[in-house]
Amino acid sequence: MWKKAIEDALHVTRHNIERFEGRFPHVSNGDEHYMLNDNTEWTAGFWSGILWLCTEYTRDPLFREAAASTVDNFRRRMERKFIFDHHDIGFLYSLSSKAQWIVEHDAAARKLTLEAADMLMKRWREEAGLIQAWGRQGDVNNGGRIIIDCLLNLPLLFWAYEQTNNEEYRRVAELHALKSRRFLVRGDDSSYHTFYFDQVTGEAIRGGTHQGYHDGSTWTRGQAWGIYGFALCSRYLQSAEMLETAKRLARYFIAHLPEDEVAYWDFDAPQTPTTKRDSSASAIVACGLLEIAGRMDEADPERKVFQNAAESSMKSLVNHYSTQGSDSAEGLLKHGSYSVRGGDSPDDYTIWGDYFYLEALMRLERDIPGYWYDRESSV
Repeated sequence: MWKKAIEDALHVTRHNIERFEGRFPHVSNGDEHYMLNDNTEWTAGFWSGILWLCTEYTRDPLFREAAASTVDNFRRRMERKFIFDHHDIGFLYSLSSKAQWIVEHDAAARKLTLEAADMLMKRWREEAGLIQAWGRQGDVNNGGRIIIDCLLNLPLLFWAYEQTNNEEYRRVAELHALKSRRFLVRGDDSSYHTFYFDQVTGEAIRGGTHQGYHDGSTWTRGQAWGIYGFALCSRYLQSAEMLETAKRLARYFIAHLPEDEVAYWDFDAPQTPTTKRDSSASAIVACGLLEIAGRMDEADPERKVFQNAAESSMKSLVNHYSTQGSDSAEGLLKHGSYSVRGGDSPDDYTIWGDYFYLEALMRLERDIPGYWYDRESSV
């Protein structure tokens, strides 16, 4: 089943290389066509990551040349310092230049990835003890704001520490992870999307949301970032506490899934026949569950629970949410939501959903775990 789904994804991606003509897909908007950009969005790295996954799986020069070309584009973006007023530098460069380093040990790709890590470090606010999510330093609304998505940007800093032995990378990543664990994870194992702190003193102000149903709700993609992000922090930090946090969030996610095991866009949104799903959230969680299971003792009975949950959700995605068999589709996964609350691509393709869907398939079929950590140096 996984192999057939991968072959379908390869087919779509081959066509997309020609269709996209060097541009980067972001989301669709009510049709089967991706909106393209010139590497201006926070999502551009996911297309690069898809191409590197396809390269690893097939060793086809077509995929490799397209993947390397995206890294060249990211190098130009770094040279221009173009649109870096956000924390998603990890999303951009972990799946592009770091992926090339992992696959090919390309020295120039390693250098570029370290430059990206340094760029992300500029968003560390020592006074508040956090990595600022959005906006420039001192921004009135965002100066002391973190969002749960950042947990998937932290692997860039942990990797940089492994490469250089510069303790500052690890210190910043660990402190931000600990703050996220303390303030974004609620007592019932749900999560806030975002949290605000006084940017001068670091004093906690309140939790909230940007894309969820309301401030106290659980936006499912945010919960997904937490599951995978804390699992990856556990790997880098060798932390049982971080792994347990990932498990707590995972148990909550699994317990609140509808019958077909693919998440609605927010766990607290009223569930009706027209309530939007977020297939991308379930794809992210599938990767996170497989990461968690891989870090557990084989004798632990819950290990199989997480493994089975990942496989069951992926079967539903493949059978009911994928575009397999379509020659016109540009996306791999239907019914992803960018921002239901904002009315922005609420039921469409999302390039991150496509990436995590393919990463989960690759993990299941070939044990290819994506590009969040260097397989030779990470425990």
